[in-house]
Amino acid sequence: MTQEDKQLSLSPEDYSLLTDLYQLTMGACYVGEKIDQQRASFELFVRKLPAGFGYLIAMGLAQALDYLEKFRFSSEQIDALKSTGIFANAPSKFWSLLAEAKFTGDVWAVPEGTAIFPNQPLLRIEAPLWQAQLVETYLLNTINYQTLIATKAARMRDIAGKDTKLLEFGTRRAFSPQASIWAARAALAGGMDATSNVLAALKLGRKPAGTMAHALVMAISAEGNEEDAFNAFQRYFPQAPLLIDTYDTLAATRLLAQRVQQGEMQLSGVRLDSGDLVKLSQEVRSLLPEVTIFASGDIDEWEIARLQRENACIDGYGIGTKLVTGVPVNGVYKLVEIDDIPVMKNATGKVSYPGIKQIYRYLENSQLKQDYLGLMDEDVLNQTEFQTDDFIKLMTQVVQNGEILQKSENLEAIAKRTAISVATLPPEIRSLENPILPPMKISNKLQELTEKTRDKILSGSKGVRE
Repeated sequence: MTQEDKQLSLSPEDYSLLTDLYQLTMGACYVGEKIDQQRASFELFVRKLPAGFGYLIAMGLAQALDYLEKFRFSSEQIDALKSTGIFANAPSKFWSLLAEAKFTGDVWAVPEGTAIFPNQPLLRIEAPLWQAQLVETYLLNTINYQTLIATKAARMRDIAGKDTKLLEFGTRRAFSPQASIWAARAALAGGMDATSNVLAALKLGRKPAGTMAHALVMAISAEGNEEDAFNAFQRYFPQAPLLIDTYDTLAATRLLAQRVQQGEMQLSGVRLDSGDLVKLSQEVRSLLPEVTIFASGDIDEWEIARLQRENACIDGYGIGTKLVTGVPVNGVYKLVEIDDIPVMKNATGKVSYPGIKQIYRYLENSQLKQDYLGLMDEDVLNQTEFQTDDFIKLMTQVVQNGEILQKSENLEAIAKRTAISVATLPPEIRSLENPILPPMKISNKLQELTEKTRDKILSGSKGVRE
């Protein structure tokens, strides 16, 4: 056994080993069976959306491509794998493959910020089988999580409206330090204005945003008089909002209102983190009519909608736990073609469509009208009543022979695409209550291929049983 690494830090050099064991054992098996170099196509998609969701926003492609670009195995990593004893019977060629590892395949993907639905591929890997297999775990990890966060952020932005400030406060609740960075990125790309995560903000070229905590008030004003705490914080950070619910929200508001009215201070904003946010925000607004009011504390899209219905006077939200946690996006990564032979999974409840596919999206007056899932080389246009300029192909090639074809997009461009994509969705898809999925048709050729492939599977299964 190797010595335990108590730091458990992660660097790009570790990426290739950040995988499930069975990816490596299957890779070794492919080598032994001499099929490791067969051209394989895997598609990443979701079978169903999280409860209450009518769409997803594709996210995480940038980190997926960075991973593929850095796909390597060092001699130390190979030695560590050998030392486990698990691969004692693996063919020697497996180790030479790992030693020379480099991703050499093609990647097709939906652009980040695009609304997608069940059974629509977010990404497709076309590569030698052993490569396409080994990259599954990392791709699912980054795309599943960032897609969840971007979708939740987009839903919150959609409900809150374009003028409401939305701040990402989720670092302390994210599932790991790495996840907190990804969550901040996905939240900004999904439409939020800023993050409190300092490292994430600086890495992303943004200015971090935040207020203050109750600890500062209690530390400076331990006996309950908040004025000293407010004065101290304003002395160093005059533009920062003040947290006003440590002891008595309305008493703190009256104190600040008096000082503002007397010209003793300029106040940019206040934050409420507890209590009846509707009533408190209305009372704060009556006392501080020109001051921005932020709210935090288990906020999500449903809570924002409730506060709006009840006429809360809130100009912005700090959103943490309900943004970075929750029901996961359950993306899967399935083989759809091997050595030019279409394949599919036919298990009950987990059927997949064979062949390499394209998503054809038809818009009418800038509104989503119909999605088709078809084969890449199919003329889907002739199967519809729509005009040529009404449709787009969502999947584009982003990697060819291991080389990235496009520069990484900035967050502003992705956030703009997110906003436009959400705006194309009809109200019934965007609804928080019982959203209705859009109609998606399976193209003629894909339907024929699916039936032909299923018949072949069933015929083969009967032959085995007989």
